[in-house]
Amino acid sequence: MIRDINPEGSDRSDTADAASRGPDVTDPEAVPIRPAVSVLMLRDGADGLEVFIQHRVSTMDFAAGVVVFPGGRVDPIDERTAPTIAVADPTVHTSAWADSTIAEAAEGWRVLLATAVREVEEETGAVLDPAGLVPWANWVTPLGRPKRFDTYFYVIAAPELAAAHHQTTEAHTSEWRSINGILADEAAGTLKLMRPTFVLLRDLSSFSSVAGVLGAERTIDPVRPDFPSTRGS
Repeated sequence: MIRDINPEGSDRSDTADAASRGPDVTDPEAVPIRPAVSVLMLRDGADGLEVFIQHRVSTMDFAAGVVVFPGGRVDPIDERTAPTIAVADPTVHTSAWADSTIAEAAEGWRVLLATAVREVEEETGAVLDPAGLVPWANWVTPLGRPKRFDTYFYVIAAPELAAAHHQTTEAHTSEWRSINGILADEAAGTLKLMRPTFVLLRDLSSFSSVAGVLGAERTIDPVRPDFPSTRGS
């Protein structure tokens, strides 16, 4: 049985990344919120769904020592390469992010896809087809943290990406793991998951196949801890 998550601020997932909290922020409202992307590469395994994860090194100033998915913040180069991104139906992305901040930027969804492709290739060597990226969730770092990100999560079927490997200095290990195995290790206290990671994996654990994930009807409610939200609570 997967444990229930406690209210915002009181769950162990909220303190998993204690190293990145740093000193008190003098003016929390002044901390910029940077757009970022994270990609859940999924494949079917003998023990259910598997996902490619990275174990962050403990010296990082954000998400230190926790399990994460490949990704990173939007860089200027992504805005330049965004026009080359092509998908069959752009409305899939514009509709998914309609309530998210990125909707305020013209063609912002293309920038996100460009970021996803670049970051995954840099960190794993895998080259994603942007047409296969499916919007899944949007989480904003809570108010009061020294670094804040507006993170857009995608899922993608990745059986052909088995060659994805570890090639980032931000993590000490990268690997394919069963989602149920990750959650079991979190429950046992041997892995640390931040709230978004835990909630996303808990949600995905209810699916029996990648096809089921990609075929699911999903409404994305951006999770902004400084604004009330029911998702993830």
